Amino acid sequence: MQTGPAKLSNEKPPMGWRQKLYEIIFEAETPAGRGFDLALLAAIVISILAISLETVESVDKHYHGLLVSIEWIMTILFSIEYILRLLCVPKPRKYASSLLGIIDLLSILPTYLSFFVGGAQSFAVIRSFRLLRIFRILKLVRFLHGATELRQAVWESRDKIVVFLTTVLVAVTIAGTMMYQLEKDQNQDQFTSIPQSMYWAVVTMTTVGYGDVVPKTAGGKILSALLILLGYSLIIVPTGFVSAEFIHRKPEHSVTTEVCPACLAEGHDADAIHCKYCGANLQDHQPES
Repeated sequence: MQTGPAKLSNEKPPMGWRQKLYEIIFEAETPAGRGFDLALLAAIVISILAISLETVESVDKHYHGLLVSIEWIMTILFSIEYILRLLCVPKPRKYASSLLGIIDLLSILPTYLSFFVGGAQSFAVIRSFRLLRIFRILKLVRFLHGATELRQAVWESRDKIVVFLTTVLVAVTIAGTMMYQLEKDQNQDQFTSIPQSMYWAVVTMTTVGYGDVVPKTAGGKILSALLILLGYSLIIVPTGFVSAEFIHRKPEHSVTTEVCPACLAEGHDADAIHCKYCGANLQDHQPES
């Protein structure tokens, strides 16, 4: 009895007009698909510029109507695009619940929510995440593959990273408590509580040093110096975890921008016949050259 990816190997790709629409919207290998994605990126950039300029008082004063019109036009276009994506994929619900589908939806909701919540349209800048499509449009899929390798290396190191962060949290708690006890009498206007002191410990250990909360006592300064040194020594620890995972990973393979019609995954090997994530047949949906 077959199990796993083979269960989805009979997924049917879109046919007819839906197939043509799918190739234009989801593929970057064809001239039409490349042109669509480039136009989409241009629209995203224009929309983000309009949202940003609307917060500049001097610009908004003279061009408020134009900026609002641009934002609404772009939002309507993105709404139509989102609907077309749902129409041409084999599993609309799967696309809608995917990371890219959620980002596409969140990129259009803020403008509509501005009817009920003032200033909500500013959150439409989340559509800047969609600019990441430029990697596959410009044939830079190897960068996306590198990002995938990095994500997997971080995930494989998660146990060590959790232990490391727990240790840092314990150190921050102890250092914050000690600093509160050392400074509460002579510097109580800054170290007003243990949480405030823990905030100081985080800023100090990360070597950011805002300078809004500083110790005045000799003991506090000594503790501060020790925490800074500890912070410097801890910064390289997560990097070592991830680097070690990179060393043990397999060499990079040549990948394409082809999208699986069943699960919408990208980053398949150049000679792949089936999707490495769900097992669907990729050959059934290759665009004509």
